[in-house]
Amino acid sequence: MGQQGFAPDRLVRFCEVVERDVESGLYHGGAFRIARGGRTVLDVAIGYGDAERTVPLRTDSVFSVFSVTKAFVNVLVLRAVEQGLFGLTTKMVDLLPEFAGAPRDRATVLHFLTHTTGMPGVWEPKPGVPWDRLDETVAAVCELVHGTSEPGTRCDYAPMANHALLAAALVRTDPQGRSIAEILRQDLFEPLGMSDTNLGVPSAVKHRHIVPDMRGVIPIRVLSHENNDDFGLFTAEHNESVWAGASSTSADLFRFAEMLRGGGTVDDIRILSPRTVRLARQVWTEDLPNELYKAVALRAGYTPPPAYMGLGFNVRGPRIVNHQLGTLTTPETFGNYGAGSMVFWIDPALDITFVGMTAGLLPQARNIERFERLADIVVGAAL
Repeated sequence: MGQQGFAPDRLVRFCEVVERDVESGLYHGGAFRIARGGRTVLDVAIGYGDAERTVPLRTDSVFSVFSVTKAFVNVLVLRAVEQGLFGLTTKMVDLLPEFAGAPRDRATVLHFLTHTTGMPGVWEPKPGVPWDRLDETVAAVCELVHGTSEPGTRCDYAPMANHALLAAALVRTDPQGRSIAEILRQDLFEPLGMSDTNLGVPSAVKHRHIVPDMRGVIPIRVLSHENNDDFGLFTAEHNESVWAGASSTSADLFRFAEMLRGGGTVDDIRILSPRTVRLARQVWTEDLPNELYKAVALRAGYTPPPAYMGLGFNVRGPRIVNHQLGTLTTPETFGNYGAGSMVFWIDPALDITFVGMTAGLLPQARNIERFERLADIVVGAAL
């Protein structure tokens, strides 16, 4: 049967493709983990963390995970629904009264998870300000980001606003009155043994941290109160940027993905129920396009695909389209990705888990093509 259900020569092919892309300068390098049925068949680090090739990547390198951070919030929001703290049909304004004003006041937690709130997908409420403190971010979103369409009628991927408010909902309803960093650590990272995952980059792991090379991909400065760098959020020790501010390793992200593959449980540690995970990996946006990626598709010259949003997760969906989760993966394959650099996905039917974390950000269309190609190689290796 090969190496745990994979053809060994095809796994070699995966590494050869990555090595070729790195050598060509497409990106600097990456850490990858592939497993089937929970058994790891490939755990490698290829290439470097910088353009000058002075920082060899390791399997325990710490990456800034960008929007993969949202996946952690998504899971805790679904957990809060299971605990009865609020529901998918709860209006955000009922949790955050300052989020008043039509039509956005009709947006529910479901709309926030599926990026169908009716608010535009802004990168920041206003430019030139650090957004690393949750209370300041929520206040600015409520003041400055208003609805432009009826909730549920349009899918505008929200780079930051949605998950700032979802995190605030977790804080406001937390019985223990904890901060969002404490909630993430105590309810998710520590139970799953994700010891290298944090909001920010703690001093203990800075020597392993791969400072992101933006390569002109991020359209804004991403500031921190801790320093004066244009992208200082990604080197600061602490932040509450729950949409993009986490750091992690391929091992920790694999652990998180394995929990999802296990229907919310890994090694008898239960975070979610199997029913909730099954709902989360279904498409809830019908054929609505993702307006952000619609623009990417039009610029790249291909037909804009449906958004295929689950409850916080990206889903591969029933049609063959340009997709970071591949074309050979099965329709309920689900996961999340982060700005031109990383992705994780789980194919429930094939029982495959994939984690890819790379250095040297790619533009959106090139990134989609890169991870689609790698996903298809992985599935092609399966026996």
